[in-house]
Amino acid sequence: MVVSRREFDALFDAVRTWGRWSPADRGAWNRVTEDRVRRATGTVRSGRVVPLALPWNTVPGPDNPRPALHHMTDLGDVQSPEPATHKDFIAADYHGKAVTHLDALCHVSYRGRLYDGRTAKDVVGAAGARFGAVSALGPLVTRGVLLDLPAVLGIRWLEPGRAVHAQDLLAAEQALGVRIGEGDAVLLRSGQTRRRTELGAWDPDTASAGLHVDAVPLLAERGIALLGGDGDSDVRPSPVDGVHSPVHALVVAAMGVPLLDNLDLEALSAATDRAGRHEFLLVVAPLNIPGGTGSPVNPVAVL
Repeated sequence: MVVSRREFDALFDAVRTWGRWSPADRGAWNRVTEDRVRRATGTVRSGRVVPLALPWNTVPGPDNPRPALHHMTDLGDVQSPEPATHKDFIAADYHGKAVTHLDALCHVSYRGRLYDGRTAKDVVGAAGARFGAVSALGPLVTRGVLLDLPAVLGIRWLEPGRAVHAQDLLAAEQALGVRIGEGDAVLLRSGQTRRRTELGAWDPDTASAGLHVDAVPLLAERGIALLGGDGDSDVRPSPVDGVHSPVHALVVAAMGVPLLDNLDLEALSAATDRAGRHEFLLVVAPLNIPGGTGSPVNPVAVL
């Protein structure tokens, strides 16, 4: 379903939460109070910890044009008193399709404005961002909900280009026996990681399963605090002419909701299926980077 730019702009204004919270650069994460975190710990029953990050990817490919770096800087042969040490160096241009990362609120602007109406060119510069940086978020701990679309549909994965609409989210809730609530982190599994493992890499910038913009009002109505998936949440090709990542614009710039991109949800899919429940405690600890537009992360789900 194609959405005109005029319709998209009206949708942006409809889900916008500018001026609602203080501090504003935490956006929707202000919904997650200490009491909500305490209640989220009640979802832990077995104590099983499931990591959700992809391996550090140093191999070039159609989905990894700027590979992460990893090399050794000390092999233990430097002349020094005992003990010998082994050291390495890592780096990543992580805003892409290959590194599991968190998008902070300063990462996305629309019509020149960041979340809360801040002018992007005024608050983001060569030294980083003075508003909406990842350092303003800190560790993120809340109830997580997995919407496992392939499991609901009885398929191995959603094909690239498959849009997930609001009715798909509602059907997944009913089938999985879970309901998205205020302050939740919603994780959408398309099966992209499994498809890549079995069929090989492709360019998800041109074709990826993900949310259609018509699903965003439901997430706004439910009051989510974090959104993530095994892609970057946007369906591609984009249904909005001239807007490559419309869900990013709506969720981050309008709603003030951080995004988790490029999760590995395969182990979590298996674990929630075995447990017979699709809620869990989610813990995300971004690096403390003042002015940072996000951070590589290794989120964990605790069942």
